Amino acid sequence: ETILEVSLTPIQKTFYKAIYERNTSFLFKGAKPNNAPSLMNVMMELRKCCNHPYLVKGAEERILNDAATKLKDQKDESGNVLPVDHTKLFAEQLVKSSGKMVLLDKLLQKLFAGGHKVLIFSQMVRVLDLLEELLRLKKYKYERLDGTTSASSRLHAVDRFKRKACQRFVMLLSTRAGGLGLNL
Repeated sequence: ETILEVSLTPIQKTFYKAIYERNTSFLFKGAKPNNAPSLMNVMMELRKCCNHPYLVKGAEERILNDAATKLKDQKDESGNVLPVDHTKLFAEQLVKSSGKMVLLDKLLQKLFAGGHKVLIFSQMVRVLDLLEELLRLKKYKYERLDGTTSASSRLHAVDRFKRKACQRFVMLLSTRAGGLGLNL
């Protein structure tokens, strides 16, 4: 077992501090009332922020809009304004916004090059959604098991992950669905 400590990114620190201090003017800035973070359970919001700021309601749109605004001012050598590639912007911000995601992106590259297989567990299914986005963007083959996976789908996913011919690199698992009774 190797424990790696990961620092929060500047974006995470900003949201973390705002949640901790219950800074509603920062957290609700530009957000629709139904897309503002709930401060009823501050500890849960802080946990979400430590995993990825996109888990905090309204943060993803805000982070992407801020990044796009910075890119709108970029020009090429001729002075022409460069168009914003939103797919590339999303992929960059997905990784850059979270310290854990930055580390995972680097680790996955090395592990893939070394021919390894990877199991990633999370207590939060929404974290698995973000990881799934990363794996799709990086074109890694993967399987996923969470509470919504049926028994037969679960068996097929495990079989595909184990079988060399299927070339599955990563298995995403929720701790509830994948924490017990699996032999991978």
